[in-house]
Amino acid sequence: MGVLFTIMALQITYVSMLSIRFILMVKGIRYIAALMSAIEIGIYVVGFKLVLDNLDNPLNLLIYCLSYGVGVLLGVKIEERLAIGYITVQIITKTEFEELAALLRGKGYGVTRWAGDGREGKRWVLNIVLPRKLQQQLYRDVLAEDPNCFIVSYEPKAFHGGFLARRM
Repeated sequence: MGVLFTIMALQITYVSMLSIRFILMVKGIRYIAALMSAIEIGIYVVGFKLVLDNLDNPLNLLIYCLSYGVGVLLGVKIEERLAIGYITVQIITKTEFEELAALLRGKGYGVTRWAGDGREGKRWVLNIVLPRKLQQQLYRDVLAEDPNCFIVSYEPKAFHGGFLARRM
């Protein structure tokens, strides 16, 4: 039973680190990702050796494989909690909510607003770049004012200047 638990713990740790490292690499956080890869490969080798040394019990291989999936899920959850990086949120709202930009600015968000024409009439388009860890709070703030607005978000690759850059 101790070997099974060790295999499971090592595999979940290894794959969680692998998932987080991959996300860090994509976001350009190279040095932490490189350090993590050095640690994770050591964990991988020890875990894989344990499985190979104990192939007489097929349960070891099954636990090894199932732990991989658990590690992926855990790694994604950890990254979501870390909320590394920035997000651009675009909000499209009806003209009766034109004061939404002022309300959001009052809460500390940098908002760029312009008028637009939608299929059903005039709209306001609000653009906000913010740290990912504030994304859910922004959604709550916006939806409390206009529960029927259209919200789309995406990750900017780079940015320069503006409200957010001055605050950093």
